[in-house]
Amino acid sequence: MKEEIVFAGFGGQGVLTMGLILSYAGMIEGKEICWMPSYGPEMRGGTANCQVTVSDDKVSSPILSQYDTVVALNQPSLDKFEDKLKSGGVLIWESTNISKGPSRKDITSIGIPAAEEAVKMDNPKVLNMIVLGAYLEAKGVVKFDTLKAALKKVLPERHHHMLPLNEKAMEKGVELAKAAKS
Repeated sequence: MKEEIVFAGFGGQGVLTMGLILSYAGMIEGKEICWMPSYGPEMRGGTANCQVTVSDDKVSSPILSQYDTVVALNQPSLDKFEDKLKSGGVLIWESTNISKGPSRKDITSIGIPAAEEAVKMDNPKVLNMIVLGAYLEAKGVVKFDTLKAALKKVLPERHHHMLPLNEKAMEKGVELAKAAKS
């Protein structure tokens, strides 16, 4: 198994954190991983993305030009990365804020209203955890319990009181992805 992903959005949406949590989960399960963040000097509000590879075998290069999965949290990210998705790949996109959805017919497209659901949960910051849960449901690269353990490692201890809300958000993402696939 080898999964090459790009998580992309505006700085401050938790894009790098999604990739980091998935990377930690892969390490916990004994997989080979590579996490490569990329963001502009403006960080918050500017563009940010990270490339993640999770593999059973050694990862040969952190530089990717095509992806098995694209996770896009804003329109510029969808516009930039849709064409870099491999044929047959999965595109997970935040459908509340993206006005023009994907145009390709040779991919699986999963639109998730994560921003809307995060507001319903009274915390817009959990948008990324909703999307991460949807990704896990779509691809199953790691186990859900492993993802929760990785979240605990990545989230600073001073924020551990937020673990239950973040886990609930991931569960909501799983639920939304199941609904989108059926």
